[in-house]
Amino acid sequence: MAAPSPIRPERPARQSAAVALGGEPALLDGSGALVLPERQTVIFADLHFEKGSAFAERGALLPPYDSAATLDRMEAVLALHAPARVVCLGDSFHDTGGGGRMAGPLSGRLRRLADRYDWIWITGNHDPEIPDNAGGSAVREYGIGNLLLLHEPEGSTDGFQVCGHYHPKARIKAGPRRITRPCFVGDDRLLILPSFGAYTGGLDIMNPAIAALFPGAYTAWLISNGAVYAFPSARTRFLPFEN
Repeated sequence: MAAPSPIRPERPARQSAAVALGGEPALLDGSGALVLPERQTVIFADLHFEKGSAFAERGALLPPYDSAATLDRMEAVLALHAPARVVCLGDSFHDTGGGGRMAGPLSGRLRRLADRYDWIWITGNHDPEIPDNAGGSAVREYGIGNLLLLHEPEGSTDGFQVCGHYHPKARIKAGPRRITRPCFVGDDRLLILPSFGAYTGGLDIMNPAIAALFPGAYTAWLISNGAVYAFPSARTRFLPFEN
């Protein structure tokens, strides 16, 4: 498979982008995770463990390696940033039976991770209940300083909201090419993380479901080859996905 086409931003690429979220220093990591260095916290969105086995139950066979690949990536991020706390922003399991379908060795790896850190599962629409053997603590939302971490954004809450759910992706024109990448997208009230799971797709940030959340100026931070590139909406023409 050919390497992804390079993106040429206004400034050089970085492995992470330093931002302030409601006054809280943060790093948008090139893996798609969010890091709060001063809070020793790493945040993942939309892991969708056992999506492959859920599709297999319905007769759509996919290679059964998504949970292992997602765990590999999570372990690499946690080894790099060495947090004390991990927060997963909902839809960590593709459905309520995902924990039961996860193979024993993978379930053990996940439980060992959850036991190693202060692990917070935020419930989502796919996983309103977290498997008993997953460890950690399950909550609907979680506050860190001025940040409110939750699965989907809410209209009337105090503080800066950090959520997942939408799996944002964006398309830009780079020379003769049109390039589509997963991205973070946010403004001065809200940040949506890209999905972290191996088998998760993406939703165009120009789709009304996402666009309606950002009526003013916003920034999309596109991820390519492990680096993060910032594209402010005021200076970037985002292209709609082709049908």
